[in-house]
Amino acid sequence: MYRVWNFVTNYSLLLIVGAVIALFWANSDPHAYHHFVEHPLWFNDWIGLDYSYWAKSYGDGFEKYEVGDITKVLSLHYLVNDMLMALFFAIAAKEVWEAVILKNGSLRGKKAATPLFATAGGMFGPIAVYLGLAYFMGSDTYNAVANGWAIPTATDIAFSYLVGRMVFGAGHPAVRFLLLLAIADDAAGLVILAIFYPSGELAPEWLLLSVAAAVGVFVLANWLPRKLDRGNQARPVSTFVRTRLHFVPYLIAACLSWYGFAESGLHPALGLLPIVPTIPHADRAFGIFSEAEQYLTDLLNQFEHALKHPVEIILFLFGLLNAGVEFNAMGDATWLVLAGLMVGKPVGILIFGWIAAKPLGLGIPQGMRIIDLVVIGCVAAIGFTVSLFVASVAFDPGPVQDAAKMGALFSFAAAGVSILAGRLCRVEKQNG
Repeated sequence: MYRVWNFVTNYSLLLIVGAVIALFWANSDPHAYHHFVEHPLWFNDWIGLDYSYWAKSYGDGFEKYEVGDITKVLSLHYLVNDMLMALFFAIAAKEVWEAVILKNGSLRGKKAATPLFATAGGMFGPIAVYLGLAYFMGSDTYNAVANGWAIPTATDIAFSYLVGRMVFGAGHPAVRFLLLLAIADDAAGLVILAIFYPSGELAPEWLLLSVAAAVGVFVLANWLPRKLDRGNQARPVSTFVRTRLHFVPYLIAACLSWYGFAESGLHPALGLLPIVPTIPHADRAFGIFSEAEQYLTDLLNQFEHALKHPVEIILFLFGLLNAGVEFNAMGDATWLVLAGLMVGKPVGILIFGWIAAKPLGLGIPQGMRIIDLVVIGCVAAIGFTVSLFVASVAFDPGPVQDAAKMGALFSFAAAGVSILAGRLCRVEKQNG
């Protein structure tokens, strides 16, 4: 339990602090808050929001800036959401990559089949509830909120894992099941962001830059040194690359890949994903919450631990710049997001998990019951971080986006619902 709490305090406590500050600030002086969020840092022709969009959406009060013929604006919000959050998603991608590729990875083989089915239910269920309720609320409401269908599909991996251990106990197989589900949910969320929420007009030819960066750094900094060292036990080339160049080739490739995503129209926060698989990794993983990984000497784990403190600060800024919604912003999107998470998640996970375990014969971990899937679904309904992120890209700034963000913030209520569901379902804690 100490390790879990330590992870949550490292990666999520500052996020909560930032979100709380944003809520107080936005409700005490909304004008000052929104000016802070969209403050322009750099007018240029390379990086940032399209200037015409920025001027239309956020230009009130910024007329004092004489910008000439520039085409883009790098605002504080863009810096955090589109650039710095790429490091957060890179860490998430690292965990997904290890779970898929390593021999003992948690998403390999038959053991992952039922959690993967349950993950699908945990996505289709919220989508069905969100869009179904929106449809019955009328065409005007549906048209206004339909693009936010992905917001309730998210699961906050850190908080859900913490609550899962509180409900089931550290030794319960449902905790492992929940972690597999959350990791798979993150992977699916990254795909949804890339496909359904482009940041601008699509220009897929720019993705060739990202592909070239990934292939180039893998060949030049990984494959070629090993080939040149073949037959030489001293491995001089590989040693030189590892000790002298270290992270520099991957940093260059990451910048190129990020720019390729930004120009392609895909969300640039996903721009580092093609680079993660090219970085040398260990032949085993101890898990996202394990302190043992800090003792691994492979470059991928070194990267993760070097980014630990920067990502803490980034998550604080993310909470500060995205959670500032006024309490009177609650609206249809708030209740739709909450319904998708609190109803769609448990129902979807139960139905799909049961189908996988019983009719398909894939089974569930020994010591788990089918009814435990309901409790797992309640725990997975904590959306928070990724739900906030999706809300910020699904809707333009305004009342609908604010209402959707309020639903993501309120999803913390799923923690209390999970504890109650655990008692009603007679969950027996296993702390061994």
